[in-house]
Amino acid sequence: MNFIEELRWRGMIHDVMPGTDEQLSREMTSAYIGYDPTSDSLHIGNLASIMLLVHFQRTGHKPIVLVGGATGMIGDPSGKSEERNLLDETVLRHNQECIKKQLSKFLDFRAELPNAAEMVNNYDWMKEFSFLHFLRDVGKHLTVNYMMAKDSVKNRMESGSGISFTEFTYQLVQGYDFLWLYENKKCRLQMGGSDQWGNIVTGTELIRRKAGGEAYALTCPLITKSDGGKFGKTEAGNVWLDAKKTSPYKFYQFWLNTSDTDAEEYIKKFTLFPKEEIDNLTIQHREAPHLRTLQKALAKDITIRVHSEEDYHTALEASEILFGKGTTDTLKNLSEDTFLSVFEGVPQCVIAKSELMNNIPIVDFLTDLTRIFSSKSEARRMLKEGCVFMNKEKINESFFLSEPQLLNGKYFLFQKGKKNYFLVKAV
Repeated sequence: MNFIEELRWRGMIHDVMPGTDEQLSREMTSAYIGYDPTSDSLHIGNLASIMLLVHFQRTGHKPIVLVGGATGMIGDPSGKSEERNLLDETVLRHNQECIKKQLSKFLDFRAELPNAAEMVNNYDWMKEFSFLHFLRDVGKHLTVNYMMAKDSVKNRMESGSGISFTEFTYQLVQGYDFLWLYENKKCRLQMGGSDQWGNIVTGTELIRRKAGGEAYALTCPLITKSDGGKFGKTEAGNVWLDAKKTSPYKFYQFWLNTSDTDAEEYIKKFTLFPKEEIDNLTIQHREAPHLRTLQKALAKDITIRVHSEEDYHTALEASEILFGKGTTDTLKNLSEDTFLSVFEGVPQCVIAKSELMNNIPIVDFLTDLTRIFSSKSEARRMLKEGCVFMNKEKINESFFLSEPQLLNGKYFLFQKGKKNYFLVKAV
């Protein structure tokens, strides 16, 4: 399998430096991508570059993950309008370990492999680098005019916000990373998003001028949504790979709810399905778009790879709850996080657990105590008609609540009709 050809049909190449394909055809090559360690989790905005490394390793080459411990202390002006907050070494090291754990689900780090994935931290070679040595060994090789011509710098200057010397030198530090990896890890290629092209080319230029060597660059398109919205962003913020930050249910729902146009693009870029299988799925989807064939295949594949098959099945069962297919047992088997994710935004109220000891008539509970119904006559009518459910079980006017019925020891889920849910929390 040819790496460049694989990326091309998947729509994953934005720019590639001449000679890159020849280098990859000549020998097993090392390539790196840098990741910002200012969080202890990657998010789905990182998935495109992760998949570059996945395809790179699958085609027999060696992927290097660079965690920007040093550059994370500086801040990359690319795509930013403000200076970033600087983190200390302890936090950065913690974040590095968390990131490696997530990437281990995509890349094979086993040392015995000839093309084993490797993780490095640029703080390790930058921490002893004095300012004077940096100016002498790196700074003198690139002119200010060259650096000012970069879009990331020009955009900040033209915005009126300006740019600090710290962030201005970011491209030099990143360029030195490439030089260091070129000299110490035989790295010949740097990859990243299209917004990183300028920084990457700075590295190839530094290698050419200082080491007299040849190095290459490849970038993938920045992923966007067809409606112009930012990919990976929801009302709650980023969609994270960490289950504690974004539950597997919410993660699954993000992919399931993608538009038809986006699903056709994402399934090529974020799965390993071969072209023939993707073409068949696309045909099936276009013939019956209401079945959401592409979205279901996409959501299943990515949820399993990022989380687990068990998490996928839990997310699938949780998704069916809102469409009337769930049961009391399904609700009981959900973790509290997943349960709350499913019913996020549902009207809710809080009661004291002691109220459950008073054998309150269900009509009084649904009206006076919780205001699920605005009147007792309405509550009685719907109970009589069999339109009221508690924890997915139909209840009537003779029903009494008890503490053992609480989900996760603290919740009642009421349902009026098919789609109107109400959550009661007992504390």
